[in-house]
Amino acid sequence: MSTLPSAETPLYHHPLPALEAWLRQLGARQDGPHAIRWDLHRTEWSARIELEIEELRVSWHHEGQDNVRYFPYGLSRADVEAAILAGP
Repeated sequence: MSTLPSAETPLYHHPLPALEAWLRQLGARQDGPHAIRWDLHRTEWSARIELEIEELRVSWHHEGQDNVRYFPYGLSRADVEAAILAGP
């Protein structure tokens, strides 16, 4: 897919290839054969992003602690992206 829907579009209006392209743009890498699991690494923290049935699950790891948050697919891509990149 060459273009993503508008950043204000809810995630549930993104086809799977668009969600995958978005995660790649963030710098995330797909976890092996598991299309639903993605790993994102930053200098200060790392995150596992999982495309679950009802929501997007993000688990940040920072200084030996894990923080988990769930984001419903009804949120815009821009809002979810800002929350993910804000870190734990």
